[in-house]
Amino acid sequence: MPYCHEFAVFSVSKENQQRVIELSELLFAEMNNENAVLISHNILLKTDNDEEICWQLVWLNEAVVEENAKKWPSFPSSAELESLVGARLYYGYFLAI
Repeated sequence: MPYCHEFAVFSVSKENQQRVIELSELLFAEMNNENAVLISHNILLKTDNDEEICWQLVWLNEAVVEENAKKWPSFPSSAELESLVGARLYYGYFLAI
């Protein structure tokens, strides 16, 4: 199965950005705690809007993305992260062609 690439864009106020970045890193480690499902990740700041953050994630495959989504509420960092993020502007999953 090919890797699954995720792009997620959020609005995050400047005062919450550092904590959102810290929580994102914690969350990625929590996701990989049982099995290495997240191959790599980047946290990006939009060049023309410094209140938009993007996750660029590479998952082992599409199936682990679905499994991970079901586990989302159980990750210790997810609730605080969600409380600090504004609008969820875009989510997309892509497979190589």
